[in-house]
This record gives sequence, C-alpha cells and structure tokens, in this order.
Amino acid sequence: MKILRITYCIYAYLIFILLMFIAFPLVMCSLLFGEKASGNFVYKVAKVWARIWYLLIGIRHQSTAEDFPHADKQYIFVANHISYLDIPTTMLAISQPYRVLGKHDIVKIPIFGLIYKAAVILVDRSDMKNRSQSVRELNAAINKGISILIFPEGTFNETDQPLKDFYDGAFRLAIQTQTPIKPVLYLDNKKRLHYDSIFSLTPGISRVVYLPAISTEGYTTKEVAILKEKVYKAMEEGLLR
Repeated sequence: MKILRITYCIYAYLIFILLMFIAFPLVMCSLLFGEKASGNFVYKVAKVWARIWYLLIGIRHQSTAEDFPHADKQYIFVANHISYLDIPTTMLAISQPYRVLGKHDIVKIPIFGLIYKAAVILVDRSDMKNRSQSVRELNAAINKGISILIFPEGTFNETDQPLKDFYDGAFRLAIQTQTPIKPVLYLDNKKRLHYDSIFSLTPGISRVVYLPAISTEGYTTKEVAILKEKVYKAMEEGLLR
C-alpha cells in the first residue's frame, strides 16, 4: 500500500507540474492587460487547472451550503486552513472575482511562485511595512468590487481543536470597508493531503460548506474582537456539526 501511495503521489504531482507549465504562458501573457483584468484571468486559468487536476487524480470537489454566496455580491471570505489542497479547493469554491491573501514565502518556488505572485496579495506577517502594503492592496481590491479570501488562522491548524486562534486583519478590513464576511469550511482536505507529508495525498471527496454571511453593519473598529469571536464561533460550530 505504501508503494501504491507513493506512486499515486508522484503521478499526481507530475500532472500538477505539467498543467502548471501549460498555464504559465497564459498567465504571463495576461499581465499585459492591466492589474484587475489580468488578476481575474489568472483565477479563471487557475480554476480550470484545479478542475482538470482534481479530475485526473480522483479528487471530487463538492460544494454544499446553509447559504450559497450570491455571485453578484462582494464578500470577505474566511476559511479554515488545514492543507496545501486548500488553494486548489478555493479555486473551485468561489465564483465571483476575488483575490487571496497569501504567504510571501511561496513566491520562492520556481515557476509556480511567478503564477502565485501574479494572482495573490502577498503578506509577510513578520514585516510591519509589508503588512501595511498588503492592507492597502486589499482595500484597493475591495474598492474595485473584488472579493477577498483570507485564512484568518494564518497558518495550518496543527492543534487538536477545530480552529486555531484568528488574526484580527480580516475582521478589521471587513469593518473598515463595511463588507460582509462569508465563512467557508473545508472539511476533507486534511484527509486528502495532511500537512505533515506531501506523500499523504489520497483520492476521494473534498467538501466545501458555505455558512450564512455575517453582516458588518453597525460595527466599529473598536469591536473587531467581537466580530472575530462571532465568526470564530460560527465556524467552530459548523465544523463540529
């Protein structure tokens, strides 16, 4: 079984790399059409990439909802972070134009890092100047009618609890821009690909659940902690259900 799993993982990653090289020239060409248009195009390419990859490696994406997001509405999506598969799952989970807030370190990966940099708003939480720049870019995206996806835990949840503590950023941004928060739950990605090993990848289902949107109307920046706790409880209860 171990040999079969390693063989499957090698096959899956080779397919991933092949699709990446096919997508790369499209992404680079899209940079000629302006920041907003090129960003939207990159996400469309990434969605096709993720769909084909999941199909070829036997992972079935499934979206269910207590309240599906409206394609014509703008949200700050917040999701739990449990696996490297969270990114391709995100590509399949969100339909409207959006940007992901992602870790700066990923840009160091050859080829993929260039695609990642073209699509993601980068943040280095250890650098205050970089964090401020990220906030400005997030605000600019929201002002252009683009939704945002943030993993408020910051890094993988390696605890035995449903969620790690949340950072304030997503909730401060939501209040400042008066954008509703849309919690999203990734239920199976840790089973499909555990963060401990890239050779833990397995085929199977990858479920996404959308929780009801949480309005930021009436909140002030002094109430970031209250909003954060409300979203945390909603997501924690959803994961336990």
